[in-house]
Amino acid sequence: MPDFKLNTPVALLIFNRPDTTQRVFDAIAQAKPPKLLVVADGPRDNRPGEAEKCAQTRAIIQKVDWECEVITHFATTNMGCKMRVSSGIDWIFEQVEEAIILEDDCLPEHSFFRFCEEMLTRYRDNERVGMVSGGNLQFGRTRGTGSYYFSRYTHIWGWATWRRAWQRYDREMKLWPTFREQGWLEAFFNKPGEQAYWRHSFNAVHDGSLDTWDCQWTFAALINGMLQIVPNVNLISNIGFGPGATHTHAIGIHANMPTQAMQFPLVHPDFVLPDPNGDQFISDDQIAPSFVERQLRKLRKLLKR
Repeated sequence: MPDFKLNTPVALLIFNRPDTTQRVFDAIAQAKPPKLLVVADGPRDNRPGEAEKCAQTRAIIQKVDWECEVITHFATTNMGCKMRVSSGIDWIFEQVEEAIILEDDCLPEHSFFRFCEEMLTRYRDNERVGMVSGGNLQFGRTRGTGSYYFSRYTHIWGWATWRRAWQRYDREMKLWPTFREQGWLEAFFNKPGEQAYWRHSFNAVHDGSLDTWDCQWTFAALINGMLQIVPNVNLISNIGFGPGATHTHAIGIHANMPTQAMQFPLVHPDFVLPDPNGDQFISDDQIAPSFVERQLRKLRKLLKR
């Protein structure tokens, strides 16, 4: 796409993984954003050698060699996943109105940046749309007739959003008890397994036993009726599974997924509505897989040993 020039700010969230960060940074460098916002967590006191890894990771940002305003927000102590990511994104949207957001293990295909920019522009004033995702976890299944479709699920492996959407985020999920007690979870999800999954996740976030930031973003999307844009090709490969990961310790079917370039000009879907088949697949594949599917996955793991 030699005729495309990226104008949207890019935000990079980093911690202690110089290897994956370097690969993601190299992809950003190819896109040459005019503004790069970098959020970093600090090292944990009880992890020998982590301070050095954090320093090595931060040093990668000094390699910017294109015309770019670089703004950093580096923590001096470890804040943890929940506080560092959420406060970091708060800070990002204090600086800019919209941004493309990448974590240090989400490797984008080059067309990801143009796709995000075009979607941010097209849906900027449509408050029904909450975010743009780069990840597609449909394993080759096309949803609808457009270049992308809409979903109720927030895929945050490479994404973009607007300040006006992020302002609806509440890291403490203060409305969760009311939402739960009024039966809204059952109204949104008809599968008992999925109801149980979200009830457990939201309870754990609300009571502080789960140190994460992304469940709160899903909750914000649910209670505000915000839809997510999902490309019909996968534009992000998560290269962070395995040792050193914060949450994705086990290497599964979603690790290192191949990417495919988005074709332009984009074909827009006819309706701004969640695709029922796409969302059903996410529910069945990721959220609440059937007993048979769980057994098949166990068998596949055994066969790979």
